[in-house]
Amino acid sequence: MKSLPKSDKSLLLRTDFADDAAWRSLCEAVAVPSEEGFLAQLDFISDPAYDGLMVQQLLQLLPKGGDHNQGIAFIADRATLTDPERAVLVVDLFDSPGRTFRVIPTEIWGVENNLSISNMDYSEFADSVDLDGVFRGFR
Repeated sequence: MKSLPKSDKSLLLRTDFADDAAWRSLCEAVAVPSEEGFLAQLDFISDPAYDGLMVQQLLQLLPKGGDHNQGIAFIADRATLTDPERAVLVVDLFDSPGRTFRVIPTEIWGVENNLSISNMDYSEFADSVDLDGVFRGFR
């Protein structure tokens, strides 16, 4: 499997290629700014070389030397692209490598923005998921 691209943004990495329309719909939803105008700073990666990529494989593909693309990765897997909410898998690449939770597209900006500037910790989001493991915002 090829290595991950280096980026100064977080990655939204597609790992399921069964439904192109679902992928496009997800990308469009993620690209909508919040009511306050905030937007996730992401590189959208749709490369069949990552088809079926699992979290442990993702961790093995990380660049050596500490460059972890902002410390998180967003994964659009089969569950994401078949779920009506399009909940994206969020993978911790830094504090607890491999720890995951899911986030709905309208909340990705908050996760990405706050983690990329170290305003919040990964655990603050991961510990605030609903019972089904999905972060839908702070209540």
